[in-house]
Amino acid sequence: MKFSEQTQARFAKEVAKYPPEQKQSAVMACLSIVQHEQGHVSAEAENAVAAYLGMAPIAVHEVTTFYNMYNQQPVGRFKLNVCTNLPCQLRDGETALQHVCKKLGVEPYGSTADGVFTVQPSECLGACADAPVMLVNDREMLSYMDDERLDQLIDVLKANAAESN
Repeated sequence: MKFSEQTQARFAKEVAKYPPEQKQSAVMACLSIVQHEQGHVSAEAENAVAAYLGMAPIAVHEVTTFYNMYNQQPVGRFKLNVCTNLPCQLRDGETALQHVCKKLGVEPYGSTADGVFTVQPSECLGACADAPVMLVNDREMLSYMDDERLDQLIDVLKANAAESN
């Protein structure tokens, strides 16, 4: 895989933040750039990032698989991560996950047939006091997501998807 000049320029900007002998420190930023541009980080992209940063491909793969913010396969337009870690679990995190899955007709880690939604359980999102919590597209944290708020969110996102088509 060959990255575009624009992508390589973005990589170079991230690498420049570190001493030359520590350029591999930019791995997370480079993976985020790839995901932002391509929607997910394929094995081919992992290998290309590894080559760019002078890292072993397995080291990049370890980063991609450790953090659930990196999509290893294509996901829907809206990725809904529902925290199911123990503190959220004790405050209905699993119930929230099951509600979202039932409403969208998918299993955890599944995507809707129209490609609009992907639902994933998530490890700690760092907002335990606000449980159940979820993260939309790895960017927007939402708190106190009871069934009513989950339904409202999904309806708004569906409407946004329909408007942009």
